[in-house]
Amino acid sequence: MTTDRHALVVRGGWDGHQPVEATDRFVPFLRDHGFAVEVSDDLAVYADTDRMARLDLVVHCWTMGTATDEQIAGLTAAVRAGTGFAGWHGGIVDSFRTSTPYLQMTGGQFAEHPGGFVDHEIEVVPERADHPVVRGLHRWTQHTEQYWMLTDSGNDVLATTRFRATPDTPWRQDVVSPAVWTRQWGQGRVFVSTIGHRVEDLDRAEVRTLTERGLLWASR
Repeated sequence: MTTDRHALVVRGGWDGHQPVEATDRFVPFLRDHGFAVEVSDDLAVYADTDRMARLDLVVHCWTMGTATDEQIAGLTAAVRAGTGFAGWHGGIVDSFRTSTPYLQMTGGQFAEHPGGFVDHEIEVVPERADHPVVRGLHRWTQHTEQYWMLTDSGNDVLATTRFRATPDTPWRQDVVSPAVWTRQWGQGRVFVSTIGHRVEDLDRAEVRTLTERGLLWASR
C-alpha cells in the first residue's frame, strides 16, 4: 500500500504499562492503513519543529516522566497546526503531570484507580452511539484498572465508567467518569482512551476496535 500519511509513535516512561509491547500492537495496523510509521523512545523529537510539521498523527505512550518546555511547546504547536494526537491509559493521561500546557491539550488527568484491578463497566454514551469511534459498541464489563479522571467540558465524551458508592467508600454518591473522549485542539484532533493498563486489555475486541478507530479519527 502506498504510504501518504506519516505517524510517529513516541513511547517510554514507566515500563509497567509496557510501552513497547503495547504500541507494537498498533504499528502494523497503521501501516496497513497507509501510514509511514516512525518510532522514537526520545522526547527530543517533539522539539524538532520541521519533523513534527510533517506528521499527520502522533501516538503517545509515555507514562509519568517529564518533558522540557521546548518539547512540550513543539508538541502542542504541532497539534494546534493539525497533527493528530492519540493514546491510551497512563501513556497519555498520566504523562508530564507538572506540564499545564500538556494537561490542557489532552483534557484530562488521571487521579486514581480505586481498588486496583476491579470488575467495572464501560458504557458508550447513548447520544454519541453513532460516533465513528464507538459505533456498534454499547456496554461491556472488564477486570482491570478503572481510571477516575479529572477532566473539563471541552471533551466530547464517548464512553463513561461508574464508580459506585458504598458504605466503605469515601465518596458518598456514585461518580461517573469519562473513559473515552475526543477533543479538538486548534486544528488538531485528540483521542484519549483510559483503557489499557495491560496489553491483554488492548487485545479485548471492543477496546481494540475503539482504539484503532480513535487513531484513524485523530489523524490529520
